[in-house]
Amino acid sequence: MTQQQPNNPLHGVKLEDIIIKLEQELGWQAMGEAINIRCFTHDPSVKSSLKFLRKTPWAREKVEQLYLDTFHGFVWPSIKK
Repeated sequence: MTQQQPNNPLHGVKLEDIIIKLEQELGWQAMGEAINIRCFTHDPSVKSSLKFLRKTPWAREKVEQLYLDTFHGFVWPSIKK
């Protein structure tokens, strides 16, 4: 049974789908300018991006935020500690 997460716009969205949709909307060059990571700037591909982003949480967070900014106009609320 899957748990509903109505406040999480990324719920149920695969990382691969995020990358493909961003590439179609922005292109690799714009993605590399927004997030300066090698898998977007040097011989980019979905496969190399997935491999890197699955191992690098900080970069994945940036890609997820770019996706939210691009398609949902959403910004995570900052959490005060």
